[in-house]
Amino acid sequence: MSPITSTSSSRHLQVLPNSFFVVQLPTPPGQELPPCIIKDLVSGSGGFFSITRTKDEISLVGESYKWMPDSYKEQSTWRAIKILGPIEHNADASIADFTAALKAAKVPVFTLSTWSTDYILVPSEMLNDVIRVLERDGWLFEHGVKNRVARL
Repeated sequence: MSPITSTSSSRHLQVLPNSFFVVQLPTPPGQELPPCIIKDLVSGSGGFFSITRTKDEISLVGESYKWMPDSYKEQSTWRAIKILGPIEHNADASIADFTAALKAAKVPVFTLSTWSTDYILVPSEMLNDVIRVLERDGWLFEHGVKNRVARL
């Protein structure tokens, strides 16, 4: 992939500071969401909490927090990279652009999208390698007040 030269905010990335969990729950037809999930959603305990429900499963993704259930702790093996937005829906940057270099480096990803931006979760133990791969590909990381740009 060619280096990115755009100054668009959708080309800038931020590594979120805490680990993330990804939990899959089976959901028999007609079963309501467990009350603890609703409690986690409305309490804002971890700051980031996402629920996706299909006819086959419920997926929970969230930022780790101190008093989270043990089942979340066991699955807190991810780090999140946020594509700084807001992203215009017709923007030239996409998850496909972002993940192409990671695919070539054999990095597994779990993606989430909101209206304004995208989040890509990568295995915690691979985070430093992921940063190097993306910087070589021309992505810009926001680190506090400093930007790191790969020298291509």
